[in-house]
Amino acid sequence: MTAWSRAVATRRPLTEYPRPQLARPSWLSLNGTWEFGGERGSEGPAAGGGQGGLGGFDDPPVGRRLPRRILVPFPVESALSGIGAAYERMWYRRTFRVPPDWAAGRVHLHFGAVDWECRVWINGVAVGVHRGGYDAFGFDITPYLTWSQEEVLVHVFDPTDGGGQPLGKQRRHPGGIFYTSASGIWQTVWLERTPTCHLSRLTLTPDLAAGAVHVLVNAVQADAALADARPALGESPGQTGAAHPDPAVPVRVEVRAGLAAGAETVAAGTGVSGRPFTVEIPDVRAWSPEDPFLYGVTVTVADGRGGPPAVGDRVDSYVGMRSVEVTEVSGEPRPLLNGRFVFHLGLLDQGYWPDGVYTAPTDDALRRDLEVAKELGFTCVRKHAKVEPARWYYWADRLGMLVWQDMPSMPHDREPDEAARRQFEAELAALVEQCRAFPSVVGWVPFNEGWGQYDVARIARAVRALDPTRLVSENSGSADPGNNWIDAGAGHVADLHSYPGPAAVAASDGRCRALGEFGGIGLPMTGHAWPATEGFSYEWATSPGQLTDRYVGMVDELRALARDQGLSIAIYTQATDVEGERNGLLTYDRAVLKVDPERVRAAHQRLYDDIHADVRADVRADVRALPPAAPGSDAGQLPPEPGRTP
Repeated sequence: MTAWSRAVATRRPLTEYPRPQLARPSWLSLNGTWEFGGERGSEGPAAGGGQGGLGGFDDPPVGRRLPRRILVPFPVESALSGIGAAYERMWYRRTFRVPPDWAAGRVHLHFGAVDWECRVWINGVAVGVHRGGYDAFGFDITPYLTWSQEEVLVHVFDPTDGGGQPLGKQRRHPGGIFYTSASGIWQTVWLERTPTCHLSRLTLTPDLAAGAVHVLVNAVQADAALADARPALGESPGQTGAAHPDPAVPVRVEVRAGLAAGAETVAAGTGVSGRPFTVEIPDVRAWSPEDPFLYGVTVTVADGRGGPPAVGDRVDSYVGMRSVEVTEVSGEPRPLLNGRFVFHLGLLDQGYWPDGVYTAPTDDALRRDLEVAKELGFTCVRKHAKVEPARWYYWADRLGMLVWQDMPSMPHDREPDEAARRQFEAELAALVEQCRAFPSVVGWVPFNEGWGQYDVARIARAVRALDPTRLVSENSGSADPGNNWIDAGAGHVADLHSYPGPAAVAASDGRCRALGEFGGIGLPMTGHAWPATEGFSYEWATSPGQLTDRYVGMVDELRALARDQGLSIAIYTQATDVEGERNGLLTYDRAVLKVDPERVRAAHQRLYDDIHADVRADVRADVRALPPAAPGSDAGQLPPEPGRTP
């Protein structure tokens, strides 16, 4: 367990507003105790029919109590869930009441993430289905409400590595570099009220060179005449007959200098939903790890009946003004942030917790992992084989941490069939769409070490087309010619894995050089190890002092590789111990930092100083380096709504 386990509120865990990049004031958390019933394969008691996914559910347990209790949103395998066991098929049930003053608008049921396939009923009516364990989804449930006591029923099917879907490092039989599965609901569940005509999607694309942000607002006009339309099984959320195409209503955007409640409005613009437009920002202030300045953004959408935007839907968001590219600097392709070479020295971060598995016990815990990395002097994190809740990226944005985002892989031990490939590409597109809002995310990693690899060049090109504003490392580790991991040369990065390393990466025309993984030096700490597992590491240290010596020596080697061999990115394995892996800088419970922080920070600073001395870092005269903000000058954050549990 972690120190935060005791802080978990069993009635209302994780009450912070779950979607800070698209925030509305009217919402209710459904986190807390739900009824639960589970079954393993064809064994065990089933709460309702069906074998093999979502087929055959002719008798869902509507109005019937389920036998157990689970704490949502912790996955069933976790200790915090109260279940602590794996199930392939799961039923969740709870009741709730919608505030009467919401009756004039639309009511939406949102899920941050459910692994892997789920179907939702409201008051006995099937309202939708979703497949994908890492992306958020929701349903307009207004037609199905009774406006008294409401019932929500959720069925989840998760075959883990018995299926072919993206699953990252989850395994039914964990060991070594593979870990416990995280099935069922694992992110916040919540209700939200919107007007009938409301914003459904917001895309803010920074253009630092132009001093402007490009805006695309998509809106939905719910149609009362079609309010009884039922979604077909397999129909995507938001694609039901209950909504017309974009109604092309007036939109207003206001940009504020910071996230504090009273921040000054510095720019504004108007447009029409469904059509891109641009808002210019005077004297633009760039976002960077040294100065993670965020502009607050408020978007208002007209009511769809000819009224002005001020009387329609309103959402709060934010944007970080920064640019990312690979450009030749002193003869070597380098990753540039805001026109300057920034060395990406990062930690491999699996995002696992001993008490919550995939789900951090509290928002403070989620933030603290990033704070530790920042305090140690790292500039980036590689989020490995997992996608985090939106609030993790929000904290990366606030703290100024660059993020390389992996696509969770399909099973590593088989060739994906056509159905698995279609699902992978659908979930990959959803990942890019969902995380493109966060300025901290600077790169995508579609494949890792060839796990489930196929059509690598096509996939890399597709990701670049989906998001041309970020970098792509197409198949992390594939720069090693001695393995069969496909390097198609279609991304921005030549990416090598070297354990323990570090090692030189061969030059690749037009691509920057990266050690996508290195290190992995283990140190078991008595009293802080995952029970009943044999320790795994790539090399062992015998004491914190020896581990610090070894790590600092590796960083000194990186200095030479950056100076003489063109290295631009280096990701150390890893941030924390994870189950049987004992090679984290932190123990799994986050209680012990195994290295001397002062020595680690000093080694990192020597690396950065060497790079700035030996590489001409400023390569763009039109992008000025701004001093860090004074303490408190960007005070505040998107105000977290306390939420109310009905």
